[in-house]
Amino acid sequence: MPAEPAHRLQLTLKRPLFSWRSKPTVVIAGRGQPAQWGVGTWQLPSAGERVGASAVLQVFVFNRLWRYGTAVHVFAETPPAALVYTPPLLPFLPGRLRAASAL
Repeated sequence: MPAEPAHRLQLTLKRPLFSWRSKPTVVIAGRGQPAQWGVGTWQLPSAGERVGASAVLQVFVFNRLWRYGTAVHVFAETPPAALVYTPPLLPFLPGRLRAASAL
């Protein structure tokens, strides 16, 4: 039986206005992955594996003192092709994770 093709997600991570040595972290299916600012592509779990915590994408900003700007996206039956993460202006506010609009 042929394997189902892996679904890939394009994630755009915008840099905060006031970021001093801060780095984004992407958590997919419970696994944290360090990331870089800008556009990146991540492989999502297959449709059969996307249940419970495996169906959650979480992005936050981390520096040496604390983590902030957490944003969570729970995948539906068909995940979006692209998401955009916007960090908060102040470190105690949550970030935003929304579907990218087609240009």
